[in-house]
Amino acid sequence: MRIIASGLAAAGLTLVLNVTTTAAAPITFSASGSSPAGIQATVDAYRADLGTLNPNVAGSFGSGRREINWDGVPDAFSAPNLFPPNFFNTNSPRGVVFTTGGTGFQVSATAASGTPVEFGNINATYPGLFQTFSAQRLFTALGSNVLDVNFFVPGTTTPALTRGFGSVFTDVDLANTTSLQFFDASNTSLGTFFVPAGTVASESLSFLGVDFGSNIVSRVRITSGNAALGPNEAGALDLVVMDDFLFGEPVAAVPGASTLMLLFGGLLGLGVMWRWRNA
Repeated sequence: MRIIASGLAAAGLTLVLNVTTTAAAPITFSASGSSPAGIQATVDAYRADLGTLNPNVAGSFGSGRREINWDGVPDAFSAPNLFPPNFFNTNSPRGVVFTTGGTGFQVSATAASGTPVEFGNINATYPGLFQTFSAQRLFTALGSNVLDVNFFVPGTTTPALTRGFGSVFTDVDLANTTSLQFFDASNTSLGTFFVPAGTVASESLSFLGVDFGSNIVSRVRITSGNAALGPNEAGALDLVVMDDFLFGEPVAAVPGASTLMLLFGGLLGLGVMWRWRNA
């Protein structure tokens, strides 16, 4: 019994040391241009970095990547209708659910739908501001320029972690404004990364992707420009919407370092008790 108790104590100490290992520095991929060709190479490099594209089915593949390009969203869930925030965890399982402090979400219409494209249903000037990376749909929060991407094991309510996330944006006019902020499982910020400004005044495309090298990201906060859609863009107003999302395969979250320390601290205590009782 003394041998078992000592083994538990040793295992506890070893695992605590392992979970406190420092994560690698994140790698960023960023580009901007006046057309899809201007950012394509960087988007493809980020894809290759994350790994193989996985099918849109429930469950986690453990590695590789998922993507959302919005183009397969049905008209019933596109402009002028609201987009369900859990669509890409239930209807088409990819492991993300969106939240916002605004009034909801919208995916832009296709030309065939009869609704103005590129959020022209919100403001008739917007098709002149925005362009698509993958035709024809775009994505935005409504009533806010901020949204959160929360990760789950695809098709389930089990919280998940990912190694990285990236997005295409259109009409980023101001530097150090549009951004991705990453959070770990304990809701601690892993850093804020800014999307590069476009190379033209309107209809530019920008891309930013960040890879942390291991599955430590539980949530991404996206800030698009400095105002919600609605008004004409003028002066210091920077209106920005999103196209393709790319992210590492969501995997089930494991207990954090503090949880493991408590667990194995308890095992260590049990080991001490066994040694005392059998001394």
